[in-house]
Amino acid sequence: MRTIGLIGGMSWESTAVYYRQINEMVRSRLGGLTSAKIAMQSLDFSEVVALQKGGRWNDAAALLSDAAKRLERAGADNVLICTNTMHLVAGEVAASIDVPLIDIRHETGSVLKASGMKRPLLLATRYTMEHGFYADYMREKFGIDLVVPNELDRAKVHSVIFDELCCGVVRPESRQALEKIIQRGKDAGADCVIFGCTEICLSLPDDDVALPIFDSTTIHSRAAVAHALDDRMSEQNAG
Repeated sequence: MRTIGLIGGMSWESTAVYYRQINEMVRSRLGGLTSAKIAMQSLDFSEVVALQKGGRWNDAAALLSDAAKRLERAGADNVLICTNTMHLVAGEVAASIDVPLIDIRHETGSVLKASGMKRPLLLATRYTMEHGFYADYMREKFGIDLVVPNELDRAKVHSVIFDELCCGVVRPESRQALEKIIQRGKDAGADCVIFGCTEICLSLPDDDVALPIFDSTTIHSRAAVAHALDDRMSEQNAG
């Protein structure tokens, strides 16, 4: 079994989901008392958020690259950035290490394409919904055109993520608000929804919404386990 390297803490609420899912998947595959080999660098999210708010993406890239190199030195055989937003600097992080960076965008896009989906609604942080790094990647790599919520809905999703879910707060009224945003996405022509923030599954843990769900956290965890156990990697990550 290979060692999975996690850059976590962004937020630790979703990193805990990664840890649980990866171990559950390994136990399901191998049985008994088996658990995953994991190395983790858990960052101080307040420092990362300050860099995001300040638009200091070069500094953010340096911070995550240092964490990735620490994981590699600790024996990690792959690295995951346990958040969608910080894939804005995925290229810099990947270039800083010699082991594969398993890109959440690529893994999610691969699953969407295999499922025949063309117009996913993206629920994510404002950075992920409004910067081009996510939508451009999906269009260029997979021919997938994202549906993005309107400005008011983007603000609401961003607030739910940062003010509630990242703080461990799950409110029924926020779940209802997200459900309504998904319905509006369907009305706008979306054929599915990407949980493009690793905390959204905390608010919407089931599939009782208006569109089929593609949870990027689960997809990312599954890809990490596939590499750790089977040496199966997507074409992009195999290089």
